[in-house]
Amino acid sequence: MSHHRKRVYPQAQVQYAQDGFGQQPMMAADAGYPPTGSPAMYPQQPQGAPQAPLQQQFFTPVQQQLHQQIDQATSAMDNMQLHNVPAVDPNTFYQQQQTTAAPQGYPQMQYQQQAAGIPSRGSKPMNQLYPIDLLTELPPPVNDLTLPPPPMMVPPEKVLVPSEEANAPTDYIRCTLNAVPKSNSLLKKSKLPLALVIRPYQHLQDDINPPPLNEDGLVVRCRRCRSYMNPFVNFTDQGRRWRCNFCRLANDVPMQFDQTMSGVPANRYDRNEVKYGVMEYLAPKEYTMRQPPPSTYAFILDVSQNAIKSGLLATATRSLLEVLDSLPNHDSRTRVSIICVDNAIHYFSIPLDEDSDQVKMMDVCDLDEPFLPLPTSMVVNLNSSRKNIEKLLNQIPEIFQFNIMSKFALGPALKSAYNLIGGIGGKIIVVSSTLPNIGIGKLQKRNENGVVNTSKESSQLLTCQDSFYKSFTIDCSKSQITVDMFLASEDYMDIATLSNLGRYTGGQTHFYPGFSAAKLTDVTKFTKEFSKHLCMDISMETVMRARGTSGLRMNSFYGHFFNRSSDLCAFSTMPRDQSYVFEVAMDETIVGDYCCFQIAVLLSLNTGQRRIRVITVCLPTTESLAEVYASADQLAMTSYFTQKAVEKAVSSSLEDARELLNRAVQDILAVYKKEIVVSNTAGGAPLRLCANLRMFPLLMHSLTKHMAFRPGIVPSDHRAAALNNLESIPLPYLIKTIYPKVYSLHDMPDEVGFPDENGHIVLPEPINASASLFERYGLYLIDNTTELFLWIGGDAVSELVTDVFGAPDIFEVPIGKQELPVIEGSEFNNRIKSIISKIREHDDVITYQSLYIVRGASLSEPVNHASAREVATLRLWATSSLVEDKVLNSESYREFLQNTKMKITK
Repeated sequence: MSHHRKRVYPQAQVQYAQDGFGQQPMMAADAGYPPTGSPAMYPQQPQGAPQAPLQQQFFTPVQQQLHQQIDQATSAMDNMQLHNVPAVDPNTFYQQQQTTAAPQGYPQMQYQQQAAGIPSRGSKPMNQLYPIDLLTELPPPVNDLTLPPPPMMVPPEKVLVPSEEANAPTDYIRCTLNAVPKSNSLLKKSKLPLALVIRPYQHLQDDINPPPLNEDGLVVRCRRCRSYMNPFVNFTDQGRRWRCNFCRLANDVPMQFDQTMSGVPANRYDRNEVKYGVMEYLAPKEYTMRQPPPSTYAFILDVSQNAIKSGLLATATRSLLEVLDSLPNHDSRTRVSIICVDNAIHYFSIPLDEDSDQVKMMDVCDLDEPFLPLPTSMVVNLNSSRKNIEKLLNQIPEIFQFNIMSKFALGPALKSAYNLIGGIGGKIIVVSSTLPNIGIGKLQKRNENGVVNTSKESSQLLTCQDSFYKSFTIDCSKSQITVDMFLASEDYMDIATLSNLGRYTGGQTHFYPGFSAAKLTDVTKFTKEFSKHLCMDISMETVMRARGTSGLRMNSFYGHFFNRSSDLCAFSTMPRDQSYVFEVAMDETIVGDYCCFQIAVLLSLNTGQRRIRVITVCLPTTESLAEVYASADQLAMTSYFTQKAVEKAVSSSLEDARELLNRAVQDILAVYKKEIVVSNTAGGAPLRLCANLRMFPLLMHSLTKHMAFRPGIVPSDHRAAALNNLESIPLPYLIKTIYPKVYSLHDMPDEVGFPDENGHIVLPEPINASASLFERYGLYLIDNTTELFLWIGGDAVSELVTDVFGAPDIFEVPIGKQELPVIEGSEFNNRIKSIISKIREHDDVITYQSLYIVRGASLSEPVNHASAREVATLRLWATSSLVEDKVLNSESYREFLQNTKMKITK
């Protein structure tokens, strides 16, 4: 890090009170780039405040308020108990349990509770309510969006081997309620959803942080409910039997359970299934219907006129050529097939490298009944025909470079690819820039005029236009085939129809509007995402089932898969970058103090192994509405309501979807006010909610402004793609899509943009997504998961413009989809590039975010500037991410809260 005096850009005049942060703020030259705005507008300590002594600790205003409430409650209660729940520190509670003596070689199963001074089973520790007033906490503390959910208060006595890993991490599974109501009547009364947000895989590559693996082939399951042994079962009858924690049936413990693979006696408490909430089995033969198939990729490449002119065909073939070494091929059995399509189907017979180097192209023009000329040589082993595959990929753009056909027979091509790999299973990957306009599955451009932004929009623009795209997925599911779409075009593509192919086969639809290979930024985004998608590990012949304690049943399922039976989700191939939501129904009252959920995923890896991944979580139950609210997970609830809104938008209307989201907030606030707030006062009563749900109204309100749901004129392809994305995007990215992260860059602290001690680039603290915090001379970065906007204030000083963009004047800064230029000698430019690179880094999704440079308004801006129209469009697009403000005539967050308060006080 440089130690010379930094250039100082203009900043807002900020004065800090001495009582809150000690001394006066440091001088501007020492602070680097001072912060803007007043301290009250930030939910965290102002960055320009002086550093406190090491032994002294400062809190944010929100933290101060919370600590004051805790201190007041502690002094007021003294030895009293709230709701019959003793004030127990979970850490102390856990330590006391661990120190209790246990028989040698085995963990303690029965804890001496009275001796340890620990509450009995009937008064288990639970999360406590911390009430807040939404209207006084404005702007909302955005750092709350990164907080973990309320803890699952499960004492060590419930676990065979007390460990932090006994309960599955929240990265794998989150429940909307971390204290489950014991009765359905209490659940209904709360107006809170009971659902699971599931993400079985955390990374695109399976070798990154894999869970523990059992390789001895012993899989212990309950005879009645078929749940897998887990850390929350009980051993009885001197360890000879185990009691299922789902249905309470006593099962015999197999003899092999206490032995190693070689038959040597072993400690059963060292086995992975009793220690870890997430683990895998190497599945025995009875779990295998057939030999695990090889990974098979059938590529359908659009070679019509549009794909040639836009450069999509050349970009796709070059990208595929570059990643052949990285295709999942762990067992050297991976197979590849390539089909080119316009108004005919062009097959390629690819010989083995050792046999010949002559690749044959065979054209089939009969689209009604396309036959396979040489089926045995059209799906070939990647290793054995590697040179010929490379040769073909190099030749394809040359073969079709003068093609003038505007037809694209997607339906017949899909059937042909199905016939090719139907006996094996695998992936069909479609790369296209043309609306399917010939043969089965032929589509027509829909007339959006007069329909957009009306009650007819969903039924006429967002529904499936041809039943082929749903019926075909049934055949694909039977044959273990997934369809992935990469659609890149300036014209209408009917995403609403084509996305059904991925939705019901476990695949995905990727949309690149306005793609042109002449733009390096377009090529970069497509190439990076296409390559990462192809290199992602997949698993074939996958099924996923969720189980719950007796009385809890999986009711509705959301995500990209085929719902084969009442509770079985089938994935022809399971991707690594999607998540799923299961809604839970309560059929009967839960008797016990704890309930459990278990997710089991049976799959075939690319290594040729058949595996079972088991994810188990245990949650306390309660009869207290206050405890239910205190344990609600606002982010998991957001994921659930997002799925319900997507479903409502497609089946009913966008207006009904927005109403669903608004109604969810109103119902929860009304129940909290009626049932939990101690006194009801009229008129000026505050808008009360618990602290763990304070961001939920903001997320629901922001979701109504998302491209998928916002009112106004939105091209149907863009809206359908947004809806499709919301269905499957993992939770951390979903939250950022709904409420974008905004960073102030012109005043970032000195350490930001440089590596920390672990080598990770330090990012700035996010600020609220509101234009009220934007200075006219500032520099801001907006991250909404799919794009990055770099906003330069219209009145930015020339030094800032020069340091960041290398331009002498702000009106010479190139705007639109651009990469930040490299400015020699500008440390500030390097820091910003490092921040952008860090934000783009992902090993769990394939998304690559394009950067858009946006110039803010200025009084000195020329009226007839050449880029005036483009600038206005960019500003409108970028500011639509500032969801706390009025977006396209929608109400601001403050107005939303005030209107909601009026509605629940009527």
